Amino acid sequence: MASSSKILDRMRREPTSVRFSDLLKVCEESFGKPRQSAGSHVIFKTPWPGDPRVNIQNDKGRAKAYQVRQVLLAIDRLKEEKR
Repeated sequence: MASSSKILDRMRREPTSVRFSDLLKVCEESFGKPRQSAGSHVIFKTPWPGDPRVNIQNDKGRAKAYQVRQVLLAIDRLKEEKR
């Protein structure tokens, strides 16, 4: 399995061809254990107020491109707030 940094690079280059398992790995490393994983959606809690969650879903083994972009934005925000 690829490292998270390699997966992130690939996510930024090609958000339409990301495996769901890779996105799940990146989310778990960035946000911790999922808040909910029953059903088709996996939901992660984020530390900021407002809509504090990241929602991903498995689409026949692939991640949905718009959800990949949302995860990337959330990860960038986390890194910015840690500075």
